[in-house]
Amino acid sequence: MLQSLASNSCVRLIQSNTSAWYFFFLVLGYVLYLIFGAMVFSSVELPYEDLLRQDLRNAKRQFLQENECLSEERLEEFLGKVLEASNYGVSVLNNATANWNWDFTSALFFASTVLSTTGYGHTVPLSDGGKAFCIIYSVIGIPFTLLFLTAVVQRVMVYVTRSPVTYIHTRWGFSEQLVALVHALVLGLVTALCFFFIPASVFSSLEDDWNFLESFYFCFISLSTIGLGDYVPGEGYNQKFRQLYKVGITFYLMLGLIAMLVVLETFCELQELKRFRKIFYVKKEKAEDRVHIIDHEHLSFSSVSDQAASLREDKLNEPFMDVPPLTYTASDFSSLNR
Repeated sequence: MLQSLASNSCVRLIQSNTSAWYFFFLVLGYVLYLIFGAMVFSSVELPYEDLLRQDLRNAKRQFLQENECLSEERLEEFLGKVLEASNYGVSVLNNATANWNWDFTSALFFASTVLSTTGYGHTVPLSDGGKAFCIIYSVIGIPFTLLFLTAVVQRVMVYVTRSPVTYIHTRWGFSEQLVALVHALVLGLVTALCFFFIPASVFSSLEDDWNFLESFYFCFISLSTIGLGDYVPGEGYNQKFRQLYKVGITFYLMLGLIAMLVVLETFCELQELKRFRKIFYVKKEKAEDRVHIIDHEHLSFSSVSDQAASLREDKLNEPFMDVPPLTYTASDFSSLNR
């Protein structure tokens, strides 16, 4: 008896907090996914890092053996300055001195990466004034960019997603959910082709040191606004039409970001995903439901009087009817006297 009551109470407790349990499993799954990613990255990349460290130590040792007049402290000091300059996008190599990081087209590319929150990190402000302006520019520009992208995506969605789905649904009578799902898949494939595979082929042909995988990797890291900065186009010393190339990359990033947002918004409008997302949300009590409960369970005298007053006003506002005057005859009076 007690066990059955306890089990029933546990079931009721779980059923009354279904959304909280779903949210708990969501958080747990996300943490496990982070741990899984860390384990895979560590197991894959750690051997390569160790090999690179060994190669650098061997190269440093060989360099010091070949140049005995140079002390290790002087070499460490020189390498420290070189690495610090490299973090600011300035290279000591002769074949890279011709490329300026802060000409107009490079600055335009930097501004687009800041406002889109991509932030490759290969070029950063050097002066205190530039750093202060970057803060102010980002505080105003990032919300402005979000507003701009939201407005553009909302208009694009009308012609790219909603109108085609509605037309096919009403013209051929297919299920709207099925049409929306097929449309989202087709739109995703077209976007991947136009903004990932084709640009990756173009980058692999224009960049000397990039293969197709590295070019595709750059496209994905850029359009997902991750922006690791390990691959940045247009930084080669022999890059032809570098100024025009930088402008083209800027437009590609903005158009690609809009296309990615359109695809994400299209998938988010699918009924299946909406129902899936709702299981993790806190259920809100509708305001109209609360008003409905108050009207039916907590009626006060004032509310009743207000309703009665409104009924009287309705009656008074009705059009008057022409009533014929009352006439009495002698027979009527005689019957009353009797």
